[in-house]
Amino acid sequence: MLKLNRVHHIAIICSDYPKSKHFYSEILGFKILLEVYREERQSYKLDLEVGNQYQIELFSFPGPPARASRPEAAGLRHLAFEVDDIDEAVGSLQANGVITEPIRIDEFTGKRFTFFADPDGLPLELYEK
Repeated sequence: MLKLNRVHHIAIICSDYPKSKHFYSEILGFKILLEVYREERQSYKLDLEVGNQYQIELFSFPGPPARASRPEAAGLRHLAFEVDDIDEAVGSLQANGVITEPIRIDEFTGKRFTFFADPDGLPLELYEK
C-alpha cells in the first residue's frame, strides 16, 4: 500500500498577484518563505507557510482561465483552515473588508465554521478547533 506522510503543499493560481499576495500574507497572515519571478513563464511563485506545518504555493500566470467553484463544481471543493476562536477570526477578516458567510454549526461534530473567498473567488473555510 502507498504510504503518504502528509500534505506537502497546496498550489493556487491567482489572476492578480499583488492583490492575492496581500490577501494571503497580510490578511490571512501566512508567512512568506520565498518569492521568485520566473521570467521565462512571466510568473511569480510565492511560498507561504501555514501554521509551521503546511505550505501554500501561490502562482501567477498571464491570463489564467476562470475556474468554476459554484454551484458545487466537480474537483477541489475548498480549503479549510483551523482557528482557535472563529468569532475573532471572522472579526479580523471583516475588518479587512473580507465578506464571510454566517457562522454555522457542523451537524456531526458540533464545531462552528464559516466560508469566505479569496480575491479570485476560491472558497475558503474557517473551522473552529
